[in-house]
Amino acid sequence: MNDRLPHEKGFHVSWDQIHRDSRALAWRLDHQGPLEDGAWKAVVAITRGGMAPAMIVSRELDIRMVDTISVKSYQHQSQSEPVVIKSPDMDVVGDGTGVLIVDDLVDTGRTLEVVRKLMPKAHFATVYAKPKGKPMVNTYITEVSQDTWIFFPWDMALQYVEPYRGKD
Repeated sequence: MNDRLPHEKGFHVSWDQIHRDSRALAWRLDHQGPLEDGAWKAVVAITRGGMAPAMIVSRELDIRMVDTISVKSYQHQSQSEPVVIKSPDMDVVGDGTGVLIVDDLVDTGRTLEVVRKLMPKAHFATVYAKPKGKPMVNTYITEVSQDTWIFFPWDMALQYVEPYRGKD
């Protein structure tokens, strides 16, 4: 039996928090690239969750070449087999040398595994990491437990919620 209330293993991330954590990710990646002066050639965001962090990282590191890869691995809150439904410009990213792959979260690592097959020399960076997926990531900011569900700001809306008891 689960004695936990539904919100107790949830980690709610605000827009301010994702911005701060994405900037921290950029700070860790600064001057770590394989190009001259530690630069990066491009950023590839894993859509959809990686788009906001990738935008912030690319801005902070002044990387103008930004592309996306779309991998579908979730149907609402249940994970399925990952499928690439849109690839980046492979003429630009090649084998991934000098490319930052950015996502919001690595959960099991299955999505990153699919992307790594396309760009094996890329550097994989996520804002949040769960234990099962950590081996697939080169750089991350915050580790959360495997059984925690992260509520990102793009998935949430501010609205009134009735209390469990009473109406006041």
